[in-house]
Amino acid sequence: MSLYPVYAQYPISIVAANGIELTDDKGQKYLDYYGGHAVISVGHGHPHYKAALHEQLDKIGFYSNVIQSPLQEQISERINAHLEAPYQLFMCSTGAEANENALKVASFKTGRKKILAFTHSFHGRTSAAVAATDNPKIWAPINIGHEVDFVDFEDFEKSERLLATSEYAAVIIETVQGVGGLDQPTEAFTSHLQALCKKYGTMLIADEVQSGFGRTGAFFSYQRFGLRPDIITMAKGMGNGFPVAGIMVHSDIEAVMGELGTTFGGNFLACRAALAVIDILENEKLIEHALHLEQVFRTAVEEAQLKATIKGAGLMIGLDYGAPTAELRKKLLFEDHLFVGSSSNPNVVRILPALNIDEQAIRHLVACLKKHST
Repeated sequence: MSLYPVYAQYPISIVAANGIELTDDKGQKYLDYYGGHAVISVGHGHPHYKAALHEQLDKIGFYSNVIQSPLQEQISERINAHLEAPYQLFMCSTGAEANENALKVASFKTGRKKILAFTHSFHGRTSAAVAATDNPKIWAPINIGHEVDFVDFEDFEKSERLLATSEYAAVIIETVQGVGGLDQPTEAFTSHLQALCKKYGTMLIADEVQSGFGRTGAFFSYQRFGLRPDIITMAKGMGNGFPVAGIMVHSDIEAVMGELGTTFGGNFLACRAALAVIDILENEKLIEHALHLEQVFRTAVEEAQLKATIKGAGLMIGLDYGAPTAELRKKLLFEDHLFVGSSSNPNVVRILPALNIDEQAIRHLVACLKKHST
């Protein structure tokens, strides 16, 4: 049987991994500066992560949410310890599912159905999530019934004009855009959005699917802007490769029995994966480390005199060359054996390694970039 061919794939088959090192079926080694779309947060095969999953699997791997889950409660407590206000956790399995549920909660609580999203946004490929994604190529006819408007970052006038209609259930924002190419708003603009949401009764959703769990040098990226979202969505680095996701709903928002649901979300293995990631982030001080390595990267790029603009924050970072980078990325992969990422902006190279990568690996990457830039 053949596969349904929807992915543009490299002719590489990875069979093993450790830390940031990948090995293919021919024995070729690669260095992973992409983490499978920012998923690998604490490195491939981290001993604590593996031990936690093995230990849990020896007990019980799965049961549904018809029973209580102390592990889910532990995750909520551990995440709340990093937040400025109390939030309630609902667990699911993917980033798209997290954003879907966040938008649904906002619609339930406001009684509205319009969504305000941003140019170059990416929030997932399901129903409302894909409708809030600024890419018409992945909208099916069934998706376009959702009422979504897009505005640019820094468009103070249009955002206020739209929200002043009091018709919007939610504003959903990535404070560092992932697929969109690492653009960020200004703090003045995010403060403007916060004030508008409060004034007009619109819920503010922080999409932290890619930027969360320490990647930008804060537990959640929105914290760097002083925002107070009503709902936070998370996935990817939350599980270091295990499919786990969730939403944090502000404690002021009251749940209604049965309004959300999931079969696989918050299962035993998913919870242990997330708890292990939090353990490693905290014990190894990886959030601070990500912030430090951002400065190492910036210094190395400056010293190498690369003709590119640095974008992003922490280890959700990259370079905008002002010209297409497809050939550069191919050279990095097939000549230097380095995985890096692309974006919907063809001029951008995205760098999303595990947060426990070291300074030497950052400098090696920049040296390879310099070699291909001369």
